[in-house]
Amino acid sequence: MTVGLLKDIVKECLPNVALLGLDVGKKTIGLAVCDPDWCVATPLKTIKRTKFTKDIQAIADVMAEYDIGGFVIGLPVNMDGSEGPRAQSVRDFALEMANHPNIFGADPWIALWDERLSTASVESVVDSFVEKRKTKINSKSSGLIDKLAAQVILQGAIEYLSRNA
Repeated sequence: MTVGLLKDIVKECLPNVALLGLDVGKKTIGLAVCDPDWCVATPLKTIKRTKFTKDIQAIADVMAEYDIGGFVIGLPVNMDGSEGPRAQSVRDFALEMANHPNIFGADPWIALWDERLSTASVESVVDSFVEKRKTKINSKSSGLIDKLAAQVILQGAIEYLSRNA
């Protein structure tokens, strides 16, 4: 299973497969899916993190349900382009996924995509919407932010893939 920055592995990203976007956090993993034509990313669900083996099994279940051929994981890069402990944690998560071909198979690839400001932009939109609607949605505890952030990450990646694959 290939793991790397999307720009570095773009030629290995076979078209005509659905992709799964992941926003990997300390407590949750937001998921989004896109169609095999790489047109539109759609928020899917949020997984509450427990143990790594349970987390990857939940991802594998989604992979099987949607016939996923590749993963795009948001890489939390600092504003200056450097990588800190959170980015290393996400890299470790991706490498650990790759170490489980018995769960994911050998074919899917894992691309890391710069997710700078994805969560912040989603929070801003959701907070604005919730305030305007005066609803009682708790966007943080409902997992809404996480799956929308995964959507933003995946949409950016599929736009890049459409131009460069």
